[in-house]
Amino acid sequence: MSEKRRLGRGLGALIEEALAGTAEVTEIPLKEIKPNPFQPRVNFDSAKMEELMNSIREHGVVQAVVVSPAPEGGYYVVAGERRCRAARMAGLTTIPALVREFKEKEMLEIALIENLQREDLNPIEEAAAYRRLMEEFNFTQEELGKRLGKSRSAIANTVRLLSLPPKVQKALISGELSPGQARPLLALPDPAAQEALARRIIEGKLTAREAERLAGSAAGVKRKGAAHRREEADDPLLRELQAALQRRLGTRVKISRRSEGGTIEIYFYGAEDLERLVELIMPEGIS
Repeated sequence: MSEKRRLGRGLGALIEEALAGTAEVTEIPLKEIKPNPFQPRVNFDSAKMEELMNSIREHGVVQAVVVSPAPEGGYYVVAGERRCRAARMAGLTTIPALVREFKEKEMLEIALIENLQREDLNPIEEAAAYRRLMEEFNFTQEELGKRLGKSRSAIANTVRLLSLPPKVQKALISGELSPGQARPLLALPDPAAQEALARRIIEGKLTAREAERLAGSAAGVKRKGAAHRREEADDPLLRELQAALQRRLGTRVKISRRSEGGTIEIYFYGAEDLERLVELIMPEGIS
């Protein structure tokens, strides 16, 4: 069965299938268990880890972790890294585990899906997980959305957060910015403008809707060059049309008016983003 079909069946089915015939639980010393090198999560919430530690102290580890033998000795955690960490914090020396050899791609797949299904990743970790699944498993955004129970646009909008500058990504990781507040920044033309507006959003405690309006206005007035372009930026109707298009398409749009007619420029940031925009503009497809 292909990786794509197994992904659609969920983490539980994936592990059950991979462990078929080898489902015996054994106690393994925690000192022999190493983190999954493909673990997408970087940040572990200290309060949640303490809750899990207290639960383990009271009830023990109620669900076995899944591990795979490491080439250099010991084991890699395939599923259950939080339980391993919390068990160590609780003072345990062993943990119940299911042992099975996994290929690297399977270890990556299970680690990503476990975290995504738990909704336990910050927005940047989630975006990186989606991108890695698409790059290493050749999923399209549509296929990935179907298998994770998310819309295609949700996948696309999350992955696009990775194009934001590092300082803005850091604010997303820390929770200072929500994805809804950060997405409008993608309509701005350069990282400096995105960082400046992110600071205004954080300091002003703006809502996602307010951030959209502010980003639309900022993108509309970021004009360079001749006087006629400055006049365009001052045209209320043109500015409003441009901001509305940017909100609708979720990307930077530039409207230029000439003596007769003009142009509408729609910016995209990679092949997947172009595909997303084409689908929005032509939902019936290309005939």
